[in-house]
Amino acid sequence: MRRRASLVLLALAVFLAALSPLLRWYAFPRLVKVPPSQYQEVVLEARPATLLDYGTLQAKEVEKVTIVQTLKGNVEESEKIERSAGRDVVVWDALSYIQGPDGKMVSQIPERYIFDAHSQDPVHATGESVDGDPVRREGIEYKWPFLTEKRDYEYFDAQTRTSAPIHYKGTRTYRGLDVYYFEQTIPWTKVPFPKKMPIPGVDATTLEKQTGTTRWYTTKRMFWVDPVTGAPVNGEEIHKEELRGGTLLGGRDKVTAFAGHVKMRPDYVADTVDLVKSQRLLVLLMTSYLPWGFLALATGLLVLSLALEARSRRPRDHEPEPEPQPVPV
Repeated sequence: MRRRASLVLLALAVFLAALSPLLRWYAFPRLVKVPPSQYQEVVLEARPATLLDYGTLQAKEVEKVTIVQTLKGNVEESEKIERSAGRDVVVWDALSYIQGPDGKMVSQIPERYIFDAHSQDPVHATGESVDGDPVRREGIEYKWPFLTEKRDYEYFDAQTRTSAPIHYKGTRTYRGLDVYYFEQTIPWTKVPFPKKMPIPGVDATTLEKQTGTTRWYTTKRMFWVDPVTGAPVNGEEIHKEELRGGTLLGGRDKVTAFAGHVKMRPDYVADTVDLVKSQRLLVLLMTSYLPWGFLALATGLLVLSLALEARSRRPRDHEPEPEPQPVPV
């Protein structure tokens, strides 16, 4: 009976030992993914900020500038692209809406971001765009891959429509989470005007051609990223924009269009941290808790199986030893 039990325990130990790496290296890359219907809204503020009054074309300091970023999963488009791409795809329709202290629009830039639901690698398909212009992204944007590594990544910058390295700067503790800190600096670069801007009597889509005035931009971008889910729990930018030359400035070389240290509003930081903490559990179950738990349980069952097998091979204590037979004379 003991030997039969030991064989059953040995079979279970082998099964769990085989299931442990299978769960981590086979099931996890296929089951854990970004949902196609995700919706997220984040509000960022620059307090105080320098902002150009497009009515007078004079830069002035204002109490705050607000940036509302929304990410909305487009399920219909993702299903359409999945049929041709042959893999799980997420389509995010994003919008960055900038408004001044009076609540009026300063500019808005829509994006369509298409990426692999599992790896977060960009998927190049019709509709990939920034402000209506087709783009071909390289690298990541908005989200890092699951199980983020301690290394540099290519990060897409929507203003310049190009990708550049975003550098890993170390591990930090942020609101109770161990996070990876990343930085990216974009040097002064000529960039297109947003197609929706409140410039009286001027079509923003042809502004540079009409006036000769150009728009320039630089930023230092900072992210605190949860390495388990790859989701940023906080983001900041030291952002500057200038208009340079042309007839629009009335003979001036340049004027500041916007300058400020943009930070996530504290209530949205708290909501984002709570959301990330709740999502970490599924990833940790698939990559750590269950694989290591199964391996530990398999080791325990193996030890128990060997112990039962050893006991089954011992002679029974209650069996009397045979008496010596008399030797005939």
